This record gives sequence, structure tokens and C-alpha cells, in this order.
Amino acid sequence: MGSPIPPGVPSRRLAPRPVNVAAARSFVRAALDGVDPDVVETAALLAGELVTNVVLHARTEAEVWAWQVDGQAHVRVADRRPDRGLVPHEHHPYATTGRGLALVEELSSGHGVHSGAERKTVWFELWPGAPVPPLSSWETVAPPAARVTVTLNDVPYALYGAARQHGEALLREAHLAGAATDGAPGTGTGVSPRDLVVAQDTSHTIGACMTAAVEQETPDSSTLSLRVAFPADSAGAVATLRRVLDEADALAQQGSLLTLPALPQIRAFRHWLLDQIAGQLSGGPATAWTLASGVTGSVGRDLGPWDASEAEAAQVPTVAADDRNRIIAVNEAAAGLLGWQPHELVGQRLTVLMPEHLRHRHVTAFTSLLLTGEPRILGRSVPVPALHRDGRQIPVRLAVQTQEAVDGRTVFVAQLSATTAPPAPPGGPSDDRPATRPAPSAGHPPATPHRTRAALRAGTAAPEWLELFADTGQALAGTLDLDEGLRRTCHVLTRSLADWCTADLLDEQGRLVRVCIVHRDDRVAVAGEHFGRFPPLTTDARGPLPRVLRGAGPLLLTDSPPLGRGHSRVDARQRALVDQLGGSSAVVAPLRAQGRIFGALTLVRVRDEHPFTRRDVPLIAELVRGIALGVDNARLHQSVHSSAEQLQRALLPTLPRCDRLELAARYLPSRTTAEVGGDWYDAFLLPGGETALVVGDVAGHDLKAAVAMSALRNMLRGIAVDRQEPPGDVLRRLDLASHTLDQRSTATCVYALVRHDGGATLLHHSSAGHLPPLLTTPAGQARYLDGGRGVLIGMDPDLPRPSACEPLPPGSTLLLFTDGLIERRGESLTDAMARLGRHAAAHAGDPLEVFCDELVIAFGADTTDDIALLALRPTAPGAPA
Repeated sequence: MGSPIPPGVPSRRLAPRPVNVAAARSFVRAALDGVDPDVVETAALLAGELVTNVVLHARTEAEVWAWQVDGQAHVRVADRRPDRGLVPHEHHPYATTGRGLALVEELSSGHGVHSGAERKTVWFELWPGAPVPPLSSWETVAPPAARVTVTLNDVPYALYGAARQHGEALLREAHLAGAATDGAPGTGTGVSPRDLVVAQDTSHTIGACMTAAVEQETPDSSTLSLRVAFPADSAGAVATLRRVLDEADALAQQGSLLTLPALPQIRAFRHWLLDQIAGQLSGGPATAWTLASGVTGSVGRDLGPWDASEAEAAQVPTVAADDRNRIIAVNEAAAGLLGWQPHELVGQRLTVLMPEHLRHRHVTAFTSLLLTGEPRILGRSVPVPALHRDGRQIPVRLAVQTQEAVDGRTVFVAQLSATTAPPAPPGGPSDDRPATRPAPSAGHPPATPHRTRAALRAGTAAPEWLELFADTGQALAGTLDLDEGLRRTCHVLTRSLADWCTADLLDEQGRLVRVCIVHRDDRVAVAGEHFGRFPPLTTDARGPLPRVLRGAGPLLLTDSPPLGRGHSRVDARQRALVDQLGGSSAVVAPLRAQGRIFGALTLVRVRDEHPFTRRDVPLIAELVRGIALGVDNARLHQSVHSSAEQLQRALLPTLPRCDRLELAARYLPSRTTAEVGGDWYDAFLLPGGETALVVGDVAGHDLKAAVAMSALRNMLRGIAVDRQEPPGDVLRRLDLASHTLDQRSTATCVYALVRHDGGATLLHHSSAGHLPPLLTTPAGQARYLDGGRGVLIGMDPDLPRPSACEPLPPGSTLLLFTDGLIERRGESLTDAMARLGRHAAAHAGDPLEVFCDELVIAFGADTTDDIALLALRPTAPGAPA
């Protein structure tokens, strides 16, 4: 227990009130008068931290002793709760709670705790200039004897740490807010003082039990499955803790506490954890975090801790920011897209990547998220313009997710997918970056156990493992065909690691597809029913494979049957495969990259004498990580060489420069498919000086639709240039040509001509079954131009097609658009058009580029269809275009 207290050393007894923390510091300073000032201030700081723990957790009288011997400081702090053991926290620089014991460990020369029959005493000593004494450890107090074991499956340990830190901060602030009114803890906040005491005690107990359970585990994966012993009679207290935390969280949302409210994922995890503890203590079943209804979101979410090296190595443009809105990591893809070097962006505010007109909105929304805990765009794909370093705006889709780091921080990770970037200025830098994911450098190891990574980098892992890493890499690199590469990889794995192996991938619609099943014995035949697409992953799919696809794993399975738990069709299919091929132990590992899970690898051993063990899991995790990087690169290669994507970019026109006209356009491909649809816009000058405007939509959403769109677009251009006729006549000729060449193709289209007649600007237009153009005046009046309506292209080329004419006042805005901009499931077309009219009118005074940005931000977030829009604004004679 350190040096005994000498006879006659004075002590100070203090009531458990926050004001007495300062009194304890003053007492220590006075008792150590004459000692080196730095030692005195350090001793006062640590004594204050320990008395704070007594006030918050023990809530009994504190007694403080302090004395010095030959310049060495000795301090003791005792409370009257010997049953309340210490719960040391990992020392994280961003934590706002749990720092007291960490500071004592960090700054003292020796420390410890002793629990007697009536009190618990924490001690520390400061020995300036003396040799460092042996390390001291905190003595822990065993939990009560009557315990019940609770099973907590798929716990993301980084998220657990963040939720624990936040919950402790809420309880601390609720306690201090009440005590500041000189009443009982909680009385100044509306929280029941009695409930707050129960909540603090229960939080302390849960923290101690969880810490003991986590210490028995090695975090080999992104999640942990724990068996935690809790006091048998604590279900009611746990329910009280949940209620008090919700009440404190509500106070934080109102600004009544000096801590921020919980972010959505922290709040959801806290509810799940406390509900699982209380429910299982009352006899309820265990539900894994990855299987909890409405909690984790969707299949494919990575639950691992955020790692800067993985963000930097991703090929998708990725930017990560902290809760101060500053960039903490950015990869080459994002920096190159926006004209920067990665190191130039780190430390800058996110607003440096945003156009001026969106910066205030971003700051407001980000601040609102932190202050209320209510998200607006988290988890959604939102079309926004990003700002290039040279001033250009780059249309992108922005997807923002939160991810917890191992140090307790919440990191905001944004992935940018470029839609249709404007061309770079002449002479500007070109983007010749390779379309592959760079491997993490030695300075930025991937987020797997440190000992495993160190062994692999140093070459000290077992030779058979090193050979396995090399062979799997060669298997994937040896072919451009992804399915074949996975088959070769599984053959490598079954040579020395598993008896049989499966590889499953999620397709673009989120459906699981079994790519291959490879058995060590080539003579073993696998029925064809086990290959191909799985049934949809429903909420009742509760086996290991669905859990892994929702973020758990790698999962070690040693019970029987190892793969086929659950009652869904997916689980039944797994069980049937195990019944055919056998299995005594298995590891199911996720294929993850860029913060998403896109598949799973299952390794199975059949014989009982050589099962998989926990020692295999870290190396398998690292092995599968390397395989996932190779698979991700192969998927990227296929995407880059997609003819549909190439065609999309080739067909986007460059808008002409027109006298007395401003033009702006946007094209957003569907967020639910990588294929190109039939939406298009076009604008070009005719020989007579008129400006031709086109927006259209070919039926279909695949490569055939894109090809038909290309043909129709080119035919319309040729007819319009050759036959400078009224728009209705041009569309009739287009219909005849389309019907002659391809009778199966149908399309909608608006074709318009803009002519200047003296000082007036006139719009001549005709519609082939398309939504009417929208005209908005500078005063904010909006109306649709319903004239010139006709049937679709491809219906009847002999029908007459009318034309209409409308004046375009200077400063008015004409909008041509496809139905993907406004059509939403559950909303009538009339209501959708009215909503677009109101929004356009509200932004009629914005610059034309801003006007278009506001439309895609407001209407493009949740669309499942392509969007094409073309906007025109006449200017007064003599005004710059």
C-alpha cells in the first residue's frame, strides 16, 4: 500500500460535494509546503481527481492525508465504499471522463489502492529525481457472488468505448448540474435524485463487469462476442439507468448540460446494450447487435474502428473530419479530384471544399447535428457541388457516415462519387492516377491486431502463413476475371488452411451471390443449388453469415452445426451445404473495404482433431483483409472498363456560348445502379443563329437504353441542323426516323428553339409526351408551358405535332428536366410538379448555377432514377452572357 501513514500526519475530512474538490487541493498544497512547486501542483491535481471520483461515484465522506519525506510527496484519499472497486479506463486523449486514474498512472511515481472492511484508500507518491519504482497496479474488487451471465454478441468495441464515455459524461454533468444548485444531485435538472444515484451506481457496475470481460478477449476483429457476469438482481437498476440517460440526453439537447447529446449510433447502441442486459437478466433471449431490428442500418456497414490508413488507401474519394469540422484524413483520389495534395488539406476546415453559397448551410447543419444529435444527411446519398481548387464546381454525390475511432472520437467519413465533372480549363492539370487501390504503407498499417501486423512485416510469422499470404495475392493478381480469381484463391486456402471454402459477394442490388465453393478433394461434387444468388437477406436471417454481412467478424464457430443457425431461407441454405460437406469448426470473415462490407469468405474444417482456434483468427483476419483489397481492385477494374460508364461521359455535351443567354445543366445518374439510363440533355447552335434546347428520356435503364438514347440524340441533331423547321415538325421527322430504324424504342422529348426578335427573346417549343418546361420570372412567379404537347416518340409517326411560342422576359429562368427530378413513390405527379414550381420560384433570384445546385440538392437525394436538367436565362441586350 505504499509507505504507511506516519503518526501525527494531519488529515482533512470532506463532504461529498463538488466544491470540496478545490478544498482538497488547497489542503494538499498546504501540507506539502516547502516541497518543489511542480511536485506540489502535481500532487494537488491528482488529489483533486481522486476526490472528484469520491464525489461522483462513492458519494461518501472523503478523507485526505498528505505529507512529505525528503522532498517526496505522499497522498492518500479514502472513501467509505470498499465494495465499490475502481474501474480504470484506457487513456484516450479525447476522452472527457475516466481520466482521473489515468492521470495518476501517468504522473505518479507509485500508486495503488487498498480496500479494508470499512473504507477504500487510493494512494500515490511523487519521487522527484529518484529512480522509477516498479509498476503499480490497481487492486480490483470482486463483484457480488450472485451473478447471471449475459451474452453480448457482435459488440463493436470502438462504439462501446464511445458510448461508455458519453454515458459517463451525461451522468457526471447531471450530477454536477444538480449539485450546483446546492440541492441533491439532479434536483436542478428535473432528474430524480434517487434515480440518478441508482444510475451512477449501475453505470459503475456495468463498467466494471464489461471491463473484466473485455480484458479476457483479444480484439481480433471489428466486433467482440462477450459473456459478461452481472449482478443477478440488477435488471430494474439497469432499466433505471436507461431512463436516466435518456433524460440526461434530452437535457443535453436543450443545452442544459455541459456536454453534447449522443449521436444517433451511440444512442442506438446504448439502448441495445442496456436492453440486452436487463432483458437477459429477466430471462429474455440474446440478440446480437448486428441482428437488432432497426439498429445497425443495412447489410454491408463496416462496424470496425475508423482507421486513417484505410481511408487513405481507398480508391473512392474519401475525406474524414472530426467534430470540429476539420479534415483529419484525405486520400489521393479525393485530393486529386479537387485539385489538391492530401497533406495540403489535412487540418483545414471542410468548407474549403464547398462553394461559397453552401458553406453557411453546412456549418449550420453540422452544428445542429452536434447540438441536437439529430441527423439530416447521415447515411443518405446527396448530390452537391464540390469546389475545385481552381474555382470550378465538381458535381458529386456525397455519402456521409459516422465511425468511431479506438480513441473514443466519432469521425465523420464522407465518400464522394463524381457524377459529371465539367472539363478542366485549357492547360489545366490532367488526372492520370491509376485506377487501383494503393496498398497501405508500412507507416500506416491496416486496422488489425498490432502483434499480427508486426509479425507479418518482420517476417516472423510461421512460414506456412507467409507462403499463404503470397499465394493468395498471386491467385487474385493472375486474372482480370473476378469470379475466376476468387476460385483460385479458395483453391489456395483449401490446400493448407481449410477443408472447404466459399466466397460470397453482394451485387449492386445488395443481393448475396455465392461465387464459388471449393473443396480440398476435387472428387467431391457440390450440387448446383448451392451456387448463385441467395434469397433476400431478411431480418429473420440470424446465422453467422448474415451477422458477418452486417458488420460482425471474423467469427470463430466451434459448436455444431457451425454454419447453419437460424430459420431463414439463407440460414437453411447454409445448413444444407454443411449437411452435404460436413463441418466441425469454421471462420466466417467479412470482405471489407472503404468502410463497406461487400462479401464474405467462409473457411471450414471437417475433422474434430484439428479445429480452428482463437489463435488462428488474427492471421485469418489479416489474410482476408488482403484478399478483400484484391477483390476490391478487381471490382474497380470492371467498373472502369464498363462500356456504359464510358458512353455516359462521352455523350455529355459541352454547352455553347450564346449571345444574350445563360445556360447551365446537370446530369445525375441513378444512385441505385451503375448502368446508364436513357436521360439526356443537349444544347447547340443552328446555322441561322437560333439556340436549340433538348431534354429527353428513352425508356429503359441499361446499356440498350443508353445506346438508343445516343442514336436518338444524334438523329435529332442532324434533323435540326438540316431542317430548320418549327419544333413540332422536327419532332415529327425524328419520330419517323426512329420508327423506321427501331420500332421497339420509345422516348419522351422536349425540343425548343430560342430566337431573338429585336429586343425580345422567344421560345418555340414542342413536347413528345415529356413533362412541360417550367418558366420562372424574376419576381418568383412560376408556371408550366403546356403548349405544343404531343404523344411519345415511337407511338405513331403520322400524328401531327403542334408547336407553341412563349416570350422569355430578361432574367426569367426556363427549366427543362426529366421525370427523375420529381417523381417519388407515394406522391402524385401533380403534387410533385407543384413542389418543383414552389422551389424554383424561391430560388428565381439566385445565379443560374446556384439555381441548378439548389434543385439537385432538394430533389436529388432520394431519387432512384437518372436526372437530367437544362436551365436557360435570357439577359438584357448588351449584358454579358
